[in-house]
Amino acid sequence: MPPATTSAPHTLLVVEDDPVINAALTDRLVAEGFRVVQAGDGPGAAAHAEHGPDLVVLDLMLPGFDGIEVCRRIQAERPVPVLMLTARVDETDLLVGLGVGADDYVTKPFSMREVVARIRALLRRVERARELAAAPRPALALGPLVIDASARRVQSEGVEVHLTPLEFDLLLALAARPGTVRERDDLLREVWGWAEPGRTRTLDSHVKALRAKIGPERVRTVHGVGYALEV
Repeated sequence: MPPATTSAPHTLLVVEDDPVINAALTDRLVAEGFRVVQAGDGPGAAAHAEHGPDLVVLDLMLPGFDGIEVCRRIQAERPVPVLMLTARVDETDLLVGLGVGADDYVTKPFSMREVVARIRALLRRVERARELAAAPRPALALGPLVIDASARRVQSEGVEVHLTPLEFDLLLALAARPGTVRERDDLLREVWGWAEPGRTRTLDSHVKALRAKIGPERVRTVHGVGYALEV
């Protein structure tokens, strides 16, 4: 994919304590047309995040404090897309990361091509969300759920539910056709912006995080096909 051609390139914060991986990521992302700021530990990442990067590439295991805490502090300041890098495959760790605002993850070892593709997809999703938020729409009432797409707020049985930006986009995609099974690849294209979804557990992890907040019975799994919002 050719480098970005905009006059104001996106600024990425790369947080990785392995200097070899950090340098390799930085070199590739600069070659792709991004501006890159580097950090090698938790405190450094939190300090750099205060300057407002457009996206954070965040290693989970860091000195000082870990990537979960970095993500929590970043999202407490303002929403920013976060791509986690992790050597772990433990589902609990991933759900915790997604729960504090990470949007996506790749497991080590990873290909640079995959990382770049995920970054571009996340940036496209953010831009699409801004465009949708700028177009006023009436709130959508689906049983106990009330979804305000313009304000990006959700209530369940009258109580506000705090969703991450990507959890909200996933819920909105399911709510567009309640009761209808949405195929996995369609959701990955629509919500994540992936041109070629392939095999990934990203969607499943986000569905589990969403269920924990709106109720496990409200998102039905159709094995081998996809998911449906039950109302």
